[in-house]
Amino acid sequence: MSNDNSNASVTFNDTRKEYGDFVAVEGFNAHIEAGEFITIVGPSGSGKSTLLRMIAGLEEISAGDIQIDGKSVRGVEPQQRGIAMVFQNYALYPHMSVRKNMAYGLKLTTDLPDDEIDERVRETATMLEIEDLLSNKPANLSGGQQQRVATGRAIVRDPKIFLMDEPLSNLDAKLKVHMRTELQRLQEELGTTTIYVTHDQEEALTMSDRIIVLDKGELQQFGTPEEIYDRPANRFVADFIGSPAMNFFDVELSGSTLLGEGFEYSIPSSIAERISDTQATNSLELGVRPEDIWTGATGENAIPATVEVVENAGSDNYLYLDIEGQECRVRAESDVKPDVGDTLRVTFDPSDIHLFDTRTGENLLVEETGVATVSDEAPA
Repeated sequence: MSNDNSNASVTFNDTRKEYGDFVAVEGFNAHIEAGEFITIVGPSGSGKSTLLRMIAGLEEISAGDIQIDGKSVRGVEPQQRGIAMVFQNYALYPHMSVRKNMAYGLKLTTDLPDDEIDERVRETATMLEIEDLLSNKPANLSGGQQQRVATGRAIVRDPKIFLMDEPLSNLDAKLKVHMRTELQRLQEELGTTTIYVTHDQEEALTMSDRIIVLDKGELQQFGTPEEIYDRPANRFVADFIGSPAMNFFDVELSGSTLLGEGFEYSIPSSIAERISDTQATNSLELGVRPEDIWTGATGENAIPATVEVVENAGSDNYLYLDIEGQECRVRAESDVKPDVGDTLRVTFDPSDIHLFDTRTGENLLVEETGVATVSDEAPA
């Protein structure tokens, strides 16, 4: 199916949503390019679905604005916004066949002749490999088939923007991975701007052109998966993204040495100078991802740790270590199999560390990297 209509950008200008005294979204600024696949992640109650519903017109904007292709959506009816939405529960009509479910939105919102609607439905069903199910009712479909029907119903409308609110959350793990690949393929084929809400960080990291990370209604970071993972803007993003989660240790900087509970770690003078310039030397958290820690270390930066738990994860082993009462998670190769109670010496490369100001949460080592944070994303 060709989709010449799919070239809409979306811009948030100081967008705010409040319910009485509760602020669900606060001063949100971001620009989404036409054709991008954007994922919005964050904990429950962070404002993910609220942003989506404001784009769709299902929630009014309390303050600020949202623009589609540079035009404000304020006062524009939902059916006039050029969007199609896929919900978590699929919202299929149980008494209608797959064919009628997919065609229903077009019949309501357009004056297309029946034969053209039927052609769109058949073409989309073939694309989604559900052409043999067009006469079935939703009750006779599997979860994955229902998800395809809901997606197909959105595709036939040839929208400017797809809005997807946790569309895969009801599927089992294996089917979820398969459908994730299918959605990526479809988006690349159609080129439609897609804004996808999920609580699954793996979905966000694997599917997105860029990721919006929200917390308590505020933008924490907007960047590529690589930027979000490798250069988190603050401690919240660093902790929220990644499984197993990043390790954090309270440290102080003395000269070019990080002093922590039970260990010392020397850092390059260039890093020490940057931290010294921030006046945060006595209020630091050292962050290191589990896969960036290795065992069998020697030398001055080797840190003694006691093995508490070993988890076999197939291709990897997860080691849970104790460093003077602090837990340290290590993602090791499958042939690294220490016994519980063993003492290991671990270390990591200075290029893999993150240093957070405990007063502000800011990652002090990501400045001048081009990472998009709240201040960077305000439209001109």
